[in-house]
Amino acid sequence: MGAGTEADDLRAAAATTIDGAAADLLALSHAVHADAELAFEEHRSSERLATLLEGRGFTVERGVAGMATALVATAGSGPFTVAVCAEYDALPGIGHACGHNVIAAAAAGAALALAPLADRLGLTVKVMGTPAEEGGGGKILMLDAGVFDDVDAALMVHPAPTESLTIDCLAVEHLIVRYRGREAHAAAYPQLGVNAADALTVAQVAIGLLRQHITPAERIHGIVTDGGEAPNVVPGATSGAWYVRAETLADLEALSPRVRACFEAGAVATGCEVEVELAGPRYSEFRPDEVLLRAYAAEATAIGRPLDTAGASAPLSGSTDMANVSLRVPTIHPMLAIETGGAVNHQPGFTDAAVNPSADRAVLDGALAMARTVIAVATDDEARTHLRSAARG
Repeated sequence: MGAGTEADDLRAAAATTIDGAAADLLALSHAVHADAELAFEEHRSSERLATLLEGRGFTVERGVAGMATALVATAGSGPFTVAVCAEYDALPGIGHACGHNVIAAAAAGAALALAPLADRLGLTVKVMGTPAEEGGGGKILMLDAGVFDDVDAALMVHPAPTESLTIDCLAVEHLIVRYRGREAHAAAYPQLGVNAADALTVAQVAIGLLRQHITPAERIHGIVTDGGEAPNVVPGATSGAWYVRAETLADLEALSPRVRACFEAGAVATGCEVEVELAGPRYSEFRPDEVLLRAYAAEATAIGRPLDTAGASAPLSGSTDMANVSLRVPTIHPMLAIETGGAVNHQPGFTDAAVNPSADRAVLDGALAMARTVIAVATDDEARTHLRSAARG
């Protein structure tokens, strides 16, 4: 198949399909946003996505990889398999402040656009419904279960205050820290207490001092999730949740023991017992596929997205379990700008922005840009061969 007029006809057909499905796609985005569900609890959100795709001819497998809210929706049976990843988990307290409602709806739109073209393109189109990106690593659990084994290319889009091809993606581990001391009356018998809150305070001071001696890219941040029950009781149990980030998994492997030593220092200083455990799998650094990325850049520019191809804007920094996919499968994760009034991801203002007109446009533009990207690489023999060989390592 040539990459000229026929590919342009396929792009036009994809745009027509998305236009026809626009009302359903935006309804999905708004419904997921209004019913914000947390990691691994996205029952209604994942079912909304499954129902939309099933109603338009996709075969949907629910409960994938042992997760009730994971799904794979499939259309077509060609030899070139493309996975469009959908996220739908919200953040505690502030809802969809990372715009996962936009991600889910854009993924559905791209898949709907590609499904009628699958036979002509030799495609199998899969929507991967991936829980718990904000913490829990649903994609990693799906990777480990073999769900991505037959995938030749994976892609998704993500809303942000600025448009960019890539993110400055850090490896991360999520830690749960628990101290156990001994309760006592804080005024009458303080000498009988072993203060677990003091242990956590010592650890936080130690981490603050450690930050002078880490690289500029590394991050250590956390919260106290339990600091005690009453001011007149010496706290006998405290806990916290912490993220440790570094440029690569190898760097994280070196940094992690230094952070854990800070938590141990709290225990040593106060006489408490300490337990530090991983709250889920580690997220890796991201390796975007350059062939897929160039195709996306051309297609996004062609539909009028304000893409900074010169790289003048600093990419958003963060972590994602899509990065782990990128180490195994050719993958991209571009960012779509929405109007936020100055708010950034993980702020309440971003939650409000995730259903405004610019976010609705991002749903439809993101769907079209991804569909056109798949059409571009599927109709380019060299790109298609590269992706298939890269996916199989």
